[in-house]
Amino acid sequence: MRFSGWRVLREGLTGNRGWQGHWRDPDPKPEYDAVIIGGGGHGLATAYYLAKDHGMTNIAVLERGYIGGGNVGRNTTIVRANYYLPGNSEFYSHSLKLWEGLEQDLNYNAMMSQRGILNVFHNDAQRDSAVRRANAIINQGDDAEILSRDQLREMVPLLNYANNRFPIQGALLQRRAGTARHDAVAWGFARGADQRGVDILQNCEVTGIRTEGGKVIGVETSRGLIRAGKVAMAAAGRSSQVAAMAGLTLPIESHVLQAFVSEGLKPIIDHVLTFAEGHLYISQSDKGGLVFGSYLDLYASYAARGNLPMVEHTMEACMAMLPTIGKARLLRSWGGIMDMTPDGSPIIDRTSIDGLYLNAGWCYGGFKATPASGQCYAHLIATDRPHEAAAAFRLDRFETGHGLMDEEATGAQHNLH
Repeated sequence: MRFSGWRVLREGLTGNRGWQGHWRDPDPKPEYDAVIIGGGGHGLATAYYLAKDHGMTNIAVLERGYIGGGNVGRNTTIVRANYYLPGNSEFYSHSLKLWEGLEQDLNYNAMMSQRGILNVFHNDAQRDSAVRRANAIINQGDDAEILSRDQLREMVPLLNYANNRFPIQGALLQRRAGTARHDAVAWGFARGADQRGVDILQNCEVTGIRTEGGKVIGVETSRGLIRAGKVAMAAAGRSSQVAAMAGLTLPIESHVLQAFVSEGLKPIIDHVLTFAEGHLYISQSDKGGLVFGSYLDLYASYAARGNLPMVEHTMEACMAMLPTIGKARLLRSWGGIMDMTPDGSPIIDRTSIDGLYLNAGWCYGGFKATPASGQCYAHLIATDRPHEAAAAFRLDRFETGHGLMDEEATGAQHNLH
């Protein structure tokens, strides 16, 4: 089943009776060539690219809940490639290029909107940092511009330019950045993987990882033992718990990140806005709701719920930077479990157990990384060699100290990344 304007028109005129399910609901096979633990964006994208790029179709994606029910369906939807350090910069550049062709590739409307992202700076140090970052982004081959206060004011007049505590000096603009519809991304990759023969097993919780002689042989699940020659972990905030099933300890802490949505409003924000001082990021969805968030909750937790002090901080930041939204009512909030590495950069690598692979540690960068993470992880699983765009995401950098990528220059503290 392919989507097209003609198909939508025909179904609309015939009562929408011809649509089919986007993916099958199969029973587990006793054995697969590879199983992927985690049916979020990264796990589904990995399965899709394993089938599309490498011809591996005897694959299962194991999701303990339902597709789109985790972080991939509950995030602030930002897509960007404005990273500074070598290693991260190349990877997110690669990811943005994949985003730009993703809807055509998947034949699915992911509602990709390249509305641009504005990183607002408030003092001389932040301006200098923005200039350095812009130069690095341009040298990487991506787009970046430094806007003066007047240029920014012409583009976004509703900001609080009279705030003496957080004076606005200008912004770093990346025009190709923007947003995408989070759950549509999950559905598009699930549909694409299923069409290529991948089994997507929902309500299938992994309860153990079996190994023999230092090699993985399969996984124990709530739906029985599934044997596999290769097992790929893509469990986001649960990565440490899943790895522990194989006796591995990861350099990851899990923290809760809250996000919020307001009631629907008339269009007031045309771009994604981020503020260095208040660590606030905000955009407006196609339905009119303001989507925004700020810092992590600063204690380690697996509880997918937030706390009121961080809610208060986020609302204070909103009022300081964008007071015009002060009377908007908050519609809902949620907390996602983030897998935080000490240097704020991810891991895509083999583990010490033969046939067991790790994709984790995405910190704040998980959603925007989805297509590149899937393609690079699929390349690693299929060939046992790292993809060139993810060659720096080695697991052993935390053991040797070589190749650490402290993107935010906050030191080895998980909760500051």
